Parts: sequence; structure tokens; C-alpha cells
Amino acid sequence: MSEQPLNPSTEPGAHDETAGAPAMNAAVDAAAVDAAAVDAAANAPASTPEDTAAVDTADAEAADAAARRAASFDRQRRLRQEPRFPGGPAADPAGSHHERRIRSFQPRRSRVTVGQQDALERLWPQWGFDIDGLSVLDLDQMFGGLPVVLEIGFGMGEATAQMAADDPATGILAVDVHTPGQGNLLRLADQAGSTNVRVANGDAIILLREMLKPESLDGLRVYFPDPWPKVRHHKRRLIQPDFLDLVAGRMKPGAVIHCATDWEPYAEQMLEVLTAHPRFENTRPDGGYAPRPAFRPLTRFEGQGLDKGHVVHDLLFARV
Repeated sequence: MSEQPLNPSTEPGAHDETAGAPAMNAAVDAAAVDAAAVDAAANAPASTPEDTAAVDTADAEAADAAARRAASFDRQRRLRQEPRFPGGPAADPAGSHHERRIRSFQPRRSRVTVGQQDALERLWPQWGFDIDGLSVLDLDQMFGGLPVVLEIGFGMGEATAQMAADDPATGILAVDVHTPGQGNLLRLADQAGSTNVRVANGDAIILLREMLKPESLDGLRVYFPDPWPKVRHHKRRLIQPDFLDLVAGRMKPGAVIHCATDWEPYAEQMLEVLTAHPRFENTRPDGGYAPRPAFRPLTRFEGQGLDKGHVVHDLLFARV
């Protein structure tokens, strides 16, 4: 179909008297706008030196506040990256904050006592290490051939130190990111004369995935992990199918994963997830929760929960 002329009544080559009207009207309108702008500028009150000074002062104050915020952010970033104790646990040993993965823990800073600092400075080079994901551990060499149980999240270390002292024939590889707790566990183990504890600093997932050999663990303990009670945070809970897939590959057949929590909904989820996993079997014939084993001490955190009326559930599942 051929295009139609804009003005069918006008013959080709004929002059259209209305063709220039829109352009002329636009020019008149533009001139009117320019005139109005000139009048507004002429009638506007002239700025005074005081007004200029006030604007300059406001700009300077805004720039100074922005500079202070930038310096504060940079200082916080350096604090997160720098070790608090030279030769001790690193602030971020594996650069895990760059890894796009939901984590089940939230690093936090708190005061380190003199005793904890002394233990970190004296004992970390011998009994502690950072989880950097760069090498595979030789647990036989590290623990002198002892069977090794991995404990994820030991808090202030009281229960871990007691279990190590009560069972010197078992090595405990204890993982946490809380510096005061790391120092406290080293201090308690040293006071008890226990040599079967090693303290790992960093993300337990990286330790399991990158630094442990297949079927190298004789057990796993997860006592009172963060329950992440809000529904939108449930994805951060540690005991999930993917985590159990990873753990199953690092545990020997027959090794037991032992979980404990005082948060009822989390206990129910743990029981459901562990029961559904094909590589774990409940040690309870009735398929339910287990009574607290004698080897698990009553922790201070657990005692606080019991005082509040919380019910503590233990789960023991064997790797098949």
C-alpha cells in the first residue's frame, strides 16, 4: 500500500500556506518563555554575601560529615579484616564474606579477658588454626591417632573442655568464630592438662568441604545451634539436607551425629530432616528423641533455658 500525502487536497508541488504555521507558533511561544525568564531573573532578589556564606558553610558541613562516615566505614572494614591478636585467630581466614552462600552463624566481637588473651597468645600456635580452605588436614597426625569428633559451635567452651578431660582417648576438633570463647576453651583445656583439643577458627562448612578427608570423623556434635526462630531466617539453620549430605561424606560408617536444642520447633525440624536422610539412622528404636547422654555436660546456656521452662531435646543418629 502506497503512503498517502499529509494533505490530500494539495497537489504535488503546490504551496501549502498552513505548513509553516506550527513552526511560527512554536517560535512565538519560545520567545514568550524567554522573556518571562528574563523578567523573573530581573525581579528576583539579589543574593547577599551572607546567603553565599551560609550555602558555603552548609556544603562544607555536608562534605565533612560524608568524609567522617567514609572514614568510619573504612575503619570498621579494617577491623573486620585484621587479627585482634598477632599470631592468633584471623578475623576472616577464608575470606568467607565474599562467598555467596547463606551462613548459619553471625560473627560478633566482645571483650576478651586477660586470661583468654594470655591463652590465645601462648597456645594458639600449638593448638589453634584458621580455616582457610587451602590445605587438607591430617587428623591422625594432629591428634596422634585418636578417634576425632568434630564439634561445631562450642560457645565459651566449658562443656567442650569437660568432655575432653573426661574422655582423653577421644580427640575433639572444636570450631567456632567467637574469639573470647576460643581463648576460654584453650585456657580451660590447659588448666585441666588436656592435650586432645584443637580449636579451629572460621566457617565449619569450609572445613568440612575443603579441609577434611572422606570418612575421617568418628562423630559430630552440634549443641544448641542458633535456632533462627523467625520464619524468614529458617534457611540459615545449620541442620539442613545439604549440610547432612556434606557431613555424611566426612563421617565414618557408624559414626554418630549428636544434636541438642532447647528450641522446640528447631528440634522438630532436626528430627524430620535427619529421619528423612538416607545416610542416617535414628539410634532410638522408637524413632524419637534420646535422653541426654551422660557424656554431654549440662551447659550454662542449657541451665538458663531450663530455668525459663524450656525443654531440651537430644538427637543421636548413626551414619549408615
